Amino acid sequence: MCDTIVVVSPDGVLFAKNSDRDANEAQFPQWCPSRDHEDGSMVHCTYLDIPQVPHTYATLLSRPFWMWGAEIGTNEHGITIGNEAVFTDQPYAETGLTGMDLLRLALQRASSADDAVDVIVGLIERHGQGGGCGYEDRSFTYHNSFIVADRTTAIVLETAGKEWATERVTSGIRTISNGLTIDGFADKHRDRLRSRVSACDVRTSLTASEASAASGPADLMAVLRSHGLNAWPRYRSINGTLSMPCMHGGGLVASSSSTAGWVSDLASDTHWITATSAQCLSLFKPVRVDDPVDIGKIPTDIADHESLWWRHERLARIVMRDPQRLSKMFTAERDTVERRWLESPPRGQYAFDEHSRLVDTWAGYVASADTGKDVRPWFARRYWSQRDAGLLEV
Repeated sequence: MCDTIVVVSPDGVLFAKNSDRDANEAQFPQWCPSRDHEDGSMVHCTYLDIPQVPHTYATLLSRPFWMWGAEIGTNEHGITIGNEAVFTDQPYAETGLTGMDLLRLALQRASSADDAVDVIVGLIERHGQGGGCGYEDRSFTYHNSFIVADRTTAIVLETAGKEWATERVTSGIRTISNGLTIDGFADKHRDRLRSRVSACDVRTSLTASEASAASGPADLMAVLRSHGLNAWPRYRSINGTLSMPCMHGGGLVASSSSTAGWVSDLASDTHWITATSAQCLSLFKPVRVDDPVDIGKIPTDIADHESLWWRHERLARIVMRDPQRLSKMFTAERDTVERRWLESPPRGQYAFDEHSRLVDTWAGYVASADTGKDVRPWFARRYWSQRDAGLLEV
């Protein structure tokens, strides 16, 4: 489950997305250079091999470790896309291009928002969308919606099988989540029960309201860190924290965790990414498509002591036992660093190296204050004990 936001104004286009997926499904940023391809070559997507194009553009992706496709991304032309799982009345195919595949393919092949929409629609009509998209449950599948933005405009693209509809955003705020929203198309194709369980309407209302005065990246970072009306999550037994943008798992029936956050200022081609989970505890770092970063060890579903994603994860899972108390050990310092970077963005490599240093320092602060007390309800404690088992020293 995810949320994507775009703000279009005379000053430019702002974009933001939380990628909400399974708890141990690590996600990482990947820089892909532009390339020329031989005639007749193929590209291997998550489940399908499809014909390659003669030239692909440079991209920066936020990619779940086991997929070919990406949850969020941008390219050398400033096109930035986020996708959402949506539930519809149309049949779900056992195989096809996933929404994440479609996002990556559009970024590789398009030089404007309109071109990207055409790429996605053409691929769906030619190859179909489908295949398992869940990590814990590989049979979990869905259809997809997208916000496709460039430096001047944004387009909402919603799909139901091979059916689709678009809505252009020329000014103001537009948000999408895990339900169809375009008038007429949503009325015809929305699966109302599954959309309700996803709490998509609650979140789209919340993100639209909280982003209403957004004028820069910091404002959208605050939206992605939001737990709604509360400072910290309130867990529901059925769907955990699906009613808030910054998700922390915990549901008995449906559940997701925010595994990556991304904010873009397309006027400056600067993108702010966490490359970790739990945006409320993480640090947004500035990156650019044309300035790749060595992030070190690529994370997988196996916890390690080297990758930034898992080192932050170890910290976050301890803090979320008692966030009101333990977050105070480091979030003020985090905020100071982030404000300094927003005023004068450093290079991405410096920011990643600094976060790598800080996360170890912050883990030390938290370890010294941790009493082992867990204030979450029993079902949330059970959810996390099952996913921590054998993975984390907590």
